Amino acid sequence: MRSTISGYTALPKAHKFSAAGLVTVAGAAALTFALVPQASAADVSSVGVKPVAQSAQEFGVTQDGELAKAADKARADAKAATKTAAKAKAGAERANRSTERKALKPAAPAKKAYADNLDGWIQESLDILRAKGIPASYDGIKRNIMRESTGNPRAINDWDVNAVNGVPSKGLLQIIDPTFKAYHVDGTSWDIYDPVANITASCNYAADKYGSMDNVNSAY
Repeated sequence: MRSTISGYTALPKAHKFSAAGLVTVAGAAALTFALVPQASAADVSSVGVKPVAQSAQEFGVTQDGELAKAADKARADAKAATKTAAKAKAGAERANRSTERKALKPAAPAKKAYADNLDGWIQESLDILRAKGIPASYDGIKRNIMRESTGNPRAINDWDVNAVNGVPSKGLLQIIDPTFKAYHVDGTSWDIYDPVANITASCNYAADKYGSMDNVNSAY
């Protein structure tokens, strides 16, 4: 039996189920569209979005490269600093060793001082003669000096045969220029009038000719 309400027509039972199904589907569709932001297909296709995983991967590679460069630079700086420190240490050690050697090295003996007189001249000459292995004694030298020049280092003989021949005897032990040059002793002056040089050359000559100045008792 159908009942009617003003303005409406009753539906058969089968139609009622169909209408209910449509309402359910429509509601689900409405719910689905409500959850998705409203955007056209053109809007979606125009947005260039890289996949998140790819972007993160690229960022990671770039970051690792920069970190690797920084690490390499830090290692290079550390190596350079180590090398510089080692060089400075080596230099300091060399300086210390040099200082230690200087401290251990015995000081050079002070140069012996001699009086500027006949005694001092003979003493200085004797030290040179001993160092050279040339025999002579203080007494033998002084005795011959007093006979030849009376101790005057500027004495010159201008009357004997040597003077006649143009080579006068000169100095404390009256030696001629050619003999002085031939028997000059290294370490002494080349000035024939220098007292020490004159004594030393004369003693060298006497040692060669007579064995020692001690053996000379007259003109030689």
